[in-house]
Amino acid sequence: MATGSFRQQLVNSSKMMVVTPNTDASKTALAILKKGGTAVDAAIAAAIMLTLTEPNASGIGGGGFLIHYNAATQKLSAYDGRETAPAQVDPKQFLLANGNAMPFAEARVSGKAVGTPGLLRLLELSHQQHGKLPWADLIQPTIDLANTGFLPSTRLQQLIRQDPHLRNNPAAKLYFFDSQGQPHPPQYQLKNPKLVKVLSDIAISGSQAFYSGPLAHQIISAVQNDVLPGSLQLSDLSNYQVKTREIFCGKYQSWKICGMPPPSSGTITILQILALLEQKNIHQYQPNSWQTIHLFSEAGKLAYADRDAYIADPDFIRIPSKELLEQTYIQNRSELIQMNQSLPKAVAGKPANLQTQYAPDQLTEEFGTSHLSIIDQQGNQVSLTTTIESQFGSRIMVEGFFLNNQLTDFSFQPNLAGLPIANRIEANKRPRSSMAPLIILNESGQAVMTIGSAGGSNIINFVAKTLLGLFHWNLNIQEAIALPNFGNRNQETELEVSGFGKISHPS
Repeated sequence: MATGSFRQQLVNSSKMMVVTPNTDASKTALAILKKGGTAVDAAIAAAIMLTLTEPNASGIGGGGFLIHYNAATQKLSAYDGRETAPAQVDPKQFLLANGNAMPFAEARVSGKAVGTPGLLRLLELSHQQHGKLPWADLIQPTIDLANTGFLPSTRLQQLIRQDPHLRNNPAAKLYFFDSQGQPHPPQYQLKNPKLVKVLSDIAISGSQAFYSGPLAHQIISAVQNDVLPGSLQLSDLSNYQVKTREIFCGKYQSWKICGMPPPSSGTITILQILALLEQKNIHQYQPNSWQTIHLFSEAGKLAYADRDAYIADPDFIRIPSKELLEQTYIQNRSELIQMNQSLPKAVAGKPANLQTQYAPDQLTEEFGTSHLSIIDQQGNQVSLTTTIESQFGSRIMVEGFFLNNQLTDFSFQPNLAGLPIANRIEANKRPRSSMAPLIILNESGQAVMTIGSAGGSNIINFVAKTLLGLFHWNLNIQEAIALPNFGNRNQETELEVSGFGKISHPS
């Protein structure tokens, strides 16, 4: 599952597999595997390529989560390359003088929204631990294509035409539009010489070329000189560290679903939805029946309510991760789901050993994300989700790439009704994410699937729906992905417009 909407055919391979949202990225990753590169090598090459070919969704100005499976040892590793809030961030930076939250649309297109990027340090660390081919070899394909030019995808061309903010940034305007301020014609090949210079330096000097030196100064200048300036400092860049976290796994039927722990909410919330639906015997209903849509949506309300209240950066609060999936808690929550009525907006539950009561957070709208799933010839697997958060991130372009607007993933308000919000802005904190790169194991501990999705906070619903298709309705992976999307993020129930025929419901 990736950016955009595609109907694909099922593809099989007994040797290696690459899934990315972009043809150039997929070809690059596959070429790396054929040269004897590892799954991590291929993921790095693809992620760098997406900086060029999918700048609306991801790139070196953003962050990501990477799950790695070592086939020889059956060991899983989790790498947290999420962006961080600057050390000098104002916790109330998204509040107006009257105490109300700044409009989201205004906040996300600003220097205030830019967090310390983490993707390059994430890729570099994973390469040091699981790579094989030289670092520079993984970056060279993107340098070459940026030099010769590439044809933007139909989707990228559409987003360029539709985005109202790109022309406001001089660098983005010069890159994406002609001298009359109009989008380039469909067959126009984009060349990115500034990105060539950046990547050439990174190929030689590693991530240090990004986190210090001239490029770091340019990043800070762009953020601090924006109309709504941010607080990012050179020290934020130089001090950034990837965190290796303990993998989070949950049992579902005979499978073990493993992914990122917090600050990702993806793994926990997906496991909650599946556990709640298992209590309601979801398997007895057809995929697109009203019963399935109703139960899935009600389970989503409950799971998202818990997510919004309890999940944030674990270095700042204690998160009741295991308690949210405890059997008695799930049973009690599932009793709130009734077949003949719909829950109003759900309230977070009270899991065991709860030390602090938190107020619910806002639901943010993110659109810019890319997911990669890769398996190499040795059976090693990578599930990588990377993002600049919103479409084209902050719309601040620096030397051929966009900076993220990840800080808008924090709650704008620090408190609500006298209670703290877990996901409030704090210095050096990582905002909660919905990204859900997963690797699924069988009973023998062997990885049998790598999966994830783009889609902002809907990632959770997209992946949960696909897993239901695989586990309960005996669909193959492509059939499960192609099921119409539906769900509820504790707001209104959402249905993919073109995906459903007539859905009958007894009156």
